[in-house]
Amino acid sequence: MKKNFFNFLMLGILLTLSSFAQQTKIIGSVKDAVTNESIPNVVITIEETSQTTKTNAKGEFSFTENVPLGEQVLKLEKQGYLTARFPIVVNEGGTVNITDMFMQIDVTDTPDLFSITLSDDELSGDDAGADNISGLLSSSRDIFNRTAAFEFSSSFFRLRGLDSENGKVMINGVEMNKMFNGRPQWNNWGGMNDVLRNQEFTNGLMPSAFNFGSALGTTNIDTRASHYRRGGRVTYSSSNRSYTNRLMVKYSSGLVEGGWAYSFSLGRRWGDEGYQDATFYEANSFFASVEKKINDKHSINFTGMYAPVRNGRSSSNTQEVFDLKGIKYNEFWGFQDGQKRNSRVRRIEEPIIMLNHYWTLNDKTSINTNVAYQFGEFGGSRLDNNGTDLITNSSGSISYEGGGANPSPTYYQKLPSYLLREFPDDPGIAFGAQQQFLNDGQIDWDAMYTANISNAQGGGNARYALYEDRNDDKSLTVNSFITTDLTEKIQLNAGINFRRLKSENFAEIIDLLGATTYLDVDGFAESDPTRAQNDLQNPNNLVGVGDKFRYHFNMFANEIGGFAQALFKYNKVDFYLAANVTNTSYQREGLFENGAFPGDRSFGKGEKVNFTGIGAKVGATYKITGKHLIDFNGGYLTKAPTLRNTFSNSRENHDIVPNITEEKLLSADLSYIYRSPIIKARLTGFYTKIEDANEISFFFADGIGNINATSDLESAAADDSNFVQEILQGIDKRHIGAELGIEAQITPTIKLKGAASYGQYTYDNNPNLYIASEDFAAFAVGQSTLKDYRLAGGPQKAYSVGFEYRDPDFWFFGATTNFFDDTFVDISPLNRSANFYTDVDGQVFTDYDEDEARELLRQEEFDTYMTVNLIGGKSWKIGDYFVGFFASINNLLDKEFRTGGFEQGRNANFRQLREDRSLGTPVFGNRYWYGRGATYFLNVYFRF
Repeated sequence: MKKNFFNFLMLGILLTLSSFAQQTKIIGSVKDAVTNESIPNVVITIEETSQTTKTNAKGEFSFTENVPLGEQVLKLEKQGYLTARFPIVVNEGGTVNITDMFMQIDVTDTPDLFSITLSDDELSGDDAGADNISGLLSSSRDIFNRTAAFEFSSSFFRLRGLDSENGKVMINGVEMNKMFNGRPQWNNWGGMNDVLRNQEFTNGLMPSAFNFGSALGTTNIDTRASHYRRGGRVTYSSSNRSYTNRLMVKYSSGLVEGGWAYSFSLGRRWGDEGYQDATFYEANSFFASVEKKINDKHSINFTGMYAPVRNGRSSSNTQEVFDLKGIKYNEFWGFQDGQKRNSRVRRIEEPIIMLNHYWTLNDKTSINTNVAYQFGEFGGSRLDNNGTDLITNSSGSISYEGGGANPSPTYYQKLPSYLLREFPDDPGIAFGAQQQFLNDGQIDWDAMYTANISNAQGGGNARYALYEDRNDDKSLTVNSFITTDLTEKIQLNAGINFRRLKSENFAEIIDLLGATTYLDVDGFAESDPTRAQNDLQNPNNLVGVGDKFRYHFNMFANEIGGFAQALFKYNKVDFYLAANVTNTSYQREGLFENGAFPGDRSFGKGEKVNFTGIGAKVGATYKITGKHLIDFNGGYLTKAPTLRNTFSNSRENHDIVPNITEEKLLSADLSYIYRSPIIKARLTGFYTKIEDANEISFFFADGIGNINATSDLESAAADDSNFVQEILQGIDKRHIGAELGIEAQITPTIKLKGAASYGQYTYDNNPNLYIASEDFAAFAVGQSTLKDYRLAGGPQKAYSVGFEYRDPDFWFFGATTNFFDDTFVDISPLNRSANFYTDVDGQVFTDYDEDEARELLRQEEFDTYMTVNLIGGKSWKIGDYFVGFFASINNLLDKEFRTGGFEQGRNANFRQLREDRSLGTPVFGNRYWYGRGATYFLNVYFRF
C-alpha cells in the first residue's frame, strides 16, 4: 500500500515537473541603443499572430501563453524610435531569452512634425476649428486615424461626424474635458509637444484603464518623469499658419541615483500675423515633472504646466465680403497709430498642477491615485457700442440716450448689397460704399476715440468700450484606479472619480478708448429704466477700466462616478465587459440682479439640477488567423448635458432648458483587420445614435412672435429685431458610415498608404424649439422639421492616397492627395418651424408657396475639392548628437475651399427670407469659414 502510494506520488511530481519543463516561453528586454537605458512601454508583437505585450518599467517582457513554435519574428514599436524586427526560433518546451534588444532613435522624427502642426493649428481660436478632433488621434498607430489627424484636419473633418466631447483626453489619468462644453481645451498644454509624446490612444469604445470612455475613444498623455528618455532637445520652427516663430527647449534626466527623475520644457510661440489678417500670436509654455521613486512599490510624481496665450481671432464672413476682400480678410481689426489692432483677442491663462501616486501592490495588482487642480482665466474681448448717458427731465423721470454706431466694417447697413436695396434709383451710393470697403474695410479706432473724448468733454460717458467676456474657473479632480490580473487570462480595471468646478463669469471693461466712465445699462431696453438695468442691486452704475458690468454669476458643477471593466484573453477570442455610473449636479448663482428678470429669477442661487448617467459596453476580437481578425465594439450610455446646454441664458437668469434630461448615446462598430509584415489594413462600419441632445444659440432675428402671440410678443414683433435665445431640445442625430485605412511597405524604403471615410450624418427627428428674449418669456414654437437634414461639421466624405520614401541615409519625402465631399452649412432651426410660415394673426401667410419655401430652405452643399500636401526632411547623427530638419507644405496647389458655415437666423419668416434672396447678393446670406491656402511649416532641431 505504501509502495503504491509512493509510486503514485512520484508519478505526480514527475508529471508536474514535466509540465513546467515543457512550458514554452519568450522572455527579453529592450534598451536604448545610445543611452543603454531600459525602455518601458515598448509594444512587442509576434508577427503573423495576434499576440502583443508591452515592456514594463524595467524594459522587460514575456510571452508565456500559446507561444507559436518554429521561426518567428518579434516586432518592437515605440513612438520616437525606429521599428525593429528580431527573428527567433521557438522550440517546444524551450525558453527563448532575448535580452537587451536595442532600439535606435528615429532621427527623422516625423511624428513631431505632425503633432506640432496639428496642436498649434487647433489653438488658432477660430470658431470653425473649435471642435477639431485631430488631437485625439495624433498618438494612434492606426493608419486611418493618423490620416484623419494629419491629412483631414485642415478641412475640420470630424471623425465619424461626432463632436469632440465624445472623446476623452486625459493627462496621467486626469480628465481634461471641460465641464462647460465637454471639449478638451488644447490651449492648456500648447507648445509642450516634446514632453507630451508619451500617449496611449484607445479607439472608439475600446477599453481604457483610466476611463469608461465614449464613442470617439480615450487619449491618455503620460507625463511621468521616469518614463522620459534621458536627454535634451532644442527646436526652432517657422510657419505662416497660426504663428511665425516657435522656440522650445526640453530636457529629461531619466531615473537617477536616489530614485529621482525630472523633466522640464520651456517654449515660446509668436508672430505679428498668421494666415488671416491681424491674427497675432503670443504664447509661452512652462512644464515641469518631478518623480520620486520611494521604493519598488511606491512612486510619487508631480506635474505642473502653464501655457498662457493671447491671439487675435478671425471672422466668418458672407460671400459678398469674401468676393470683395478675399479669404484672408478679417473684419475684427483696424489701424491705430499705424499698427494693426485686433478687437477680438482670446486670452487663456489656466495653470494645471497634479500629484500622482503609483502603488504596485504585487506583480498582479497596481493602484494609481491622482489629485489635480486647475485654475485661471479665459477671456475673449469685443467692442460694445451701447454706451449711453443718463438724462433726468424736469418731471424727475429718467431716460437714456446715446450709443454709438455699429463699429463693424461688415455691418449689413454699410455693405453694397443693403445700400443697393435701399437706394435702387441711385446705384452710385452702393458703388461708393463698395469702393470705400475695398480701399479700407476695417474698424475705425480713431473715430471711436474721437466720439468718446468728445462726449466725455461734454460731461457724458463713453459711447464705445472694449471689454472682455471672462470665465475664471477653479476645478478640482480626485480619482483612483486599480488594475489587477485575476488570472492569467482575466484582468480587472476599476476606478472612481470626483470633479468639482466653480466658474465665475462676468464682463470686464479693459479699455474705454479715451473716456473714463461707461453707464452699465442695456441700451436696447432704454425705453424702460427698470428693464434696462444690468444690476438692480446697483442701478445706473458708472464703471471704469477693470470693473465688472453687463453680467456676473457663478456656476457650480459636481460630478462623481465610477466604472469597472473586465478583459478576457483567450486563444481565439479576446473580449471585454464594462459598466459605469455618474451623478452630475449644476447650480447657478446670480451676483447681478438683471432688470429683465428681477428677484430670484436672476439673483442669488437658483434651482439645483441633477442628472444620473449610466453606461454599459461590450467588445470582442475574434482571431481567424494571425493575419485576419474581426473586431466588434458596442455600447449604450446616458450622460448629463454640458453646462453650456443646460441653462437657456445663464448670463441673465436661472432658467433651465425646458424638459431637459440626460443625453443618450448608442454606438457600435464592426471591423475587419488584416496584418502582415507588408500590408496593414482596417475596414470598419459604424453606427451611432444620439438622443435628447440640446443646443442653444443667440442671434438677432426679425419676424419673431408670429405664433402664440401675446401682447408682449406683438409689441416685440413691431420692433426691427429681437436678440433671442433659440433653444433646441430633444435632438436626435444619426451617424452611419464606413472607414478604411491601408498601408503597404512595398519595398524597405517605399510605403504606400490610403484612407477613406464615407459617412452620412443627419438629424433623426424633429426636435422641440423654444424662443426666449428679454422682451418676452420663453415660449414653445413647436417642432423644428430637421429630420434628414445633414449635420454640419466638416466633410462627410474624405479620401486620401499617398506615399512615403525613407532613405537609409536618414532623409525622407512624402506626398499625399486628399479629396473632400459632402460638406454642408449649419441650418437655422427657427426657419424650419411654424414661425416661418405663420403671420402675426396666427394664420399661414396668404402668399406662402410651398415649392418656393422648399427651395429657400434647401441646405447649401459646398463643392468637392482636393488638396495636395508634401513633407520631407533630413537628419544627421554626429557622435551622440542628432541634428535635423523637416518641412511640410499644405495645400500645395493653393486650392480655395470652404471648411464650414451657417445660415443666419435674421430672416425668421418666409416673406423676409424671400425678399432677401430676391437680390443676387443677400444682405443676410450664409456666413462661411475658408480653409487656408498654401502654407508651410519648417522645423530645425538639435537633440542631445
